Amino acid sequence: MGFAEEHRKWVEEHISRRTGERRGRLKRGHGHGERMFLEKVWWPMMGHLNDLHPEYEVLDWRSRPYFVDFVWKPGQVKFAFEVKGYGPHVQNTDRTRYRQELNRETYLQIAGYRVVAIPYDDLEASPELTITLLRPLLMPYLVLKLEEEEEFSRLERDILRIAVRSNGCIRPVDLVKELGIDKRTAIKGLSLLCNKGKFSPIILEKSGRVCRYEYKHSFKDDQLW
Repeated sequence: MGFAEEHRKWVEEHISRRTGERRGRLKRGHGHGERMFLEKVWWPMMGHLNDLHPEYEVLDWRSRPYFVDFVWKPGQVKFAFEVKGYGPHVQNTDRTRYRQELNRETYLQIAGYRVVAIPYDDLEASPELTITLLRPLLMPYLVLKLEEEEEFSRLERDILRIAVRSNGCIRPVDLVKELGIDKRTAIKGLSLLCNKGKFSPIILEKSGRVCRYEYKHSFKDDQLW
């Protein structure tokens, strides 16, 4: 299923579960910038919209409702994503409103959210940059979720963590150096993870040999990228 159809179903599902202002805010607030973030960044990176909540209501320090563009809750962790344009957020002439916005971001962090600002201009001009910045930020939590859902040996967990630090691609020699294991054990561990769908071998065209392995970030059967 493509992005457009999946996005339509996702929005309709969230609308159907809401009432009152929460429902109205989703209809009004989920606009062009938010959709562009999903289509150009989140969908290419994740491949689905699971655990992502649009126009998510949070009470601020005054117990007043505040709606975050997106909240991602894959488990215990909570991320708050705000798509920010230059005009409304930098050149805002309402200084009181601007201060309140900054205070809300601080309060969100106090409430346990990791706050991430997404520049609107980057969504238009260079969404690949946003993906590049988000991947290493989110990958540790993707690994934790994978470990919760599936059984991994200690060696397999160590390999997954190294893959995260290595931006997703590793060679057997990297495992030999970091884990102090022999090359045969490294290749065996990588092969087992390939069978579990967590890695894919990268094969050299000329020799046909496997030169390195790419970590496939996934929730269950959904490939993240």
